[in-house]
Amino acid sequence: MVRTGIAELPLHYGSCPPWLFQRMKKLGRAIAEIIIFEYGKDEFVRRISDPFFFQSFACVAGYDWHSSGTTTTLTGALKEANLKEFGIAVLGGKGKASRKTPQEIENLAEEFSFSDRKIEELKRASRLVAKVDNNALQDGFQLYHHSFIVTEEGKWAVIQQGMNLESRYARRYHWLSEKVESFVNEPHLAVCCDVKGKPLNMVAEESEEARKCSVDLVKDNPIHLKKYLVPSKEQKTIFKYLQMPAKHEIELKNFSPLMEAFEQQPKNYEELLLVKGMGPKSVRALALISNLVFGAELSWRDPVKYSFAHGGKDGHPYPVDRKIYDKSIQILQDAIKQTKLGEKEKIEAIKRLKDFFQF
Repeated sequence: MVRTGIAELPLHYGSCPPWLFQRMKKLGRAIAEIIIFEYGKDEFVRRISDPFFFQSFACVAGYDWHSSGTTTTLTGALKEANLKEFGIAVLGGKGKASRKTPQEIENLAEEFSFSDRKIEELKRASRLVAKVDNNALQDGFQLYHHSFIVTEEGKWAVIQQGMNLESRYARRYHWLSEKVESFVNEPHLAVCCDVKGKPLNMVAEESEEARKCSVDLVKDNPIHLKKYLVPSKEQKTIFKYLQMPAKHEIELKNFSPLMEAFEQQPKNYEELLLVKGMGPKSVRALALISNLVFGAELSWRDPVKYSFAHGGKDGHPYPVDRKIYDKSIQILQDAIKQTKLGEKEKIEAIKRLKDFFQF
């Protein structure tokens, strides 16, 4: 799977004022209708999966562009705007709404004439995307928002967001279905945020051997791994003797996910991530044993390449692709002009767009 971007934004609390949300619904629907009519449903999904276009769209709709609320509010507005008559469904959302995504996908069987096989394929994709960003890429951001945007032909994008309460930042992840190669090997097309860390990155190319080793470990009865993970009175865990960062030390008290994986005999790392209860601790434990006992390389590389901010923390901006950005701006500007909105609304929307683009 090609993930099309990651954005980091300040974590803001509170909710969008009702008057602003209603305006965003109106503007969002009007602009989406024009883009779908002019460029097609597939292009709309491509655009919404692009971090810069998404941010620009939110700005045009009137929301604070540098806020974590951008993600939840814009996707929420597009969901309530009901784009199904244009062949686009926006599913999921924030908190409890995110957990309704599988059922909402099932509800599309009749509306979009999806087969049972297609429904299961979409549900698996939604679940696996969340598993990758929450468990396989351990960057310190806990997912709390998951929006699944799908066309009536089955093309989809995912916009999801995690929070880090210590740094008070939120990180946004964008996924796009049409460039599917692998959910678990270098899924990024573009990654955008202001700060780099050193996460355990099990979807990096460097971690390929560790992914294979993790699968092999659970397929060969993981009960023998207890000596590495569960301390006894006589013996400490292997990690106590190693100079590991505190956040990556692991004592696995709940062994049931590994035993469940043994029962299921996953064929690959994707299937391993989908095992019930296979959370970040289990993923990390398998990764560290793969490295420390069997020598499999691990990646601690944060998949960050671009930033929306005016520059990095040292004042040097990350590179930007001006051609892509110019195209995004042009599409939005043309769409605004063609909507049935009043002239005042059009002028204000274009002004917000231009203000956002003043780097």
